[in-house]
Parts: sequence; structure tokens; C-alpha cells
Amino acid sequence: DAIAHTGPLFVEEPVAPEFSHLIPSIAAATSVPIATGERLYSRFDFRECLEGGIAVAQPDLSHAGGISECRRIASLAETYGALMAPHCPLGPIALASSLQLDFTIPNFLIQECSIGIHYNEGRGILDYVVNTEALDISSGSFELPTRPGLGIEVDVTELRKAAKAARPWRTPVWRHTDGSLAEW
Repeated sequence: DAIAHTGPLFVEEPVAPEFSHLIPSIAAATSVPIATGERLYSRFDFRECLEGGIAVAQPDLSHAGGISECRRIASLAETYGALMAPHCPLGPIALASSLQLDFTIPNFLIQECSIGIHYNEGRGILDYVVNTEALDISSGSFELPTRPGLGIEVDVTELRKAAKAARPWRTPVWRHTDGSLAEW
């Protein structure tokens, strides 16, 4: 509760997913809302955390079964009184998919995205989107998509160029100064 006076929206992933069994004691020890879920992959993975008292579920549509499974996660979260803050540090297709979910669930809180942050070194996240205005952020919000499908048009030629230039992504291995493994 040392940070409660600052009024954080939530504390994200106070423990790694393999320690989700500790969520109940963490949630009971603080008034700060607890969020977790970017490394959980189904509604079954979320159940233990929701029962443990998380206030915010953060599934990543790219890893947790897409729009359909994340809609199910949102419904489950709603039964526990939890809000949704989908995790989305990936590209515009993942973001457009997340927005489709966000605009349809009653327990939506906030959408994470990587527009304007460090994840996309060397390329802009919208480089292969033709209608970039569909993903403009105005006053901190996205507009409801009005085009068919996900609401974005992808330049397939640019997407193929980006795919050829991309290096395979691997989970980073971070270490403390003493050489021991660090949690990311």
C-alpha cells in the first residue's frame, strides 16, 4: 500500500504467471487494484486470478485466442466485477482486433498500444496501414471503426517487405548485475 496515495489505475503483474496462486494474498494486502494477464492464454488461465481478486484482466488477443476467446475472458471477468485492459504491444492488426473487442464489452477500462513507444525501433507501427486515420488517437481515445472488417486496410506489399526484414522475435533474457535471471 506504499503507493496507494498516488492513486494508480492499477499495479500490473505483481507476480509472474507461475506464481498466480499468490494473487489472493497480494490483493488482500493492498487497496491498489491488481491487474494481470498478458501472459495468460485462455479463460481457464484467468479463472484462478479472477477468483484471487484481480481487478483488471489484461489478455493479449494475439496470444489468448483472438477476439472470440478474449470476449469469453471479458464475460468471465465481468462475473467477478473485473475490468478489461487488453495488452497489445504488437502491430496495427492486433490493435484493430483489440479495438473490436473494446467497443463491444461493458467492462472495458483502457487499451494498451505501442503507438509512439519503443517497441517498434526502425519502423513505425502504422507503416503498412493505408488508412492510418483509423488508428488515430484523439484526446486519448480511438474512434469507433466504421469500415468493414477490422476497420483498417493493409498494404500487402509493405507488409511483405516488413516481414522479410523482420528478425525472429525471442523473449528477452534479462539479468541482474550479479548475472542472475531477472523477470521482464
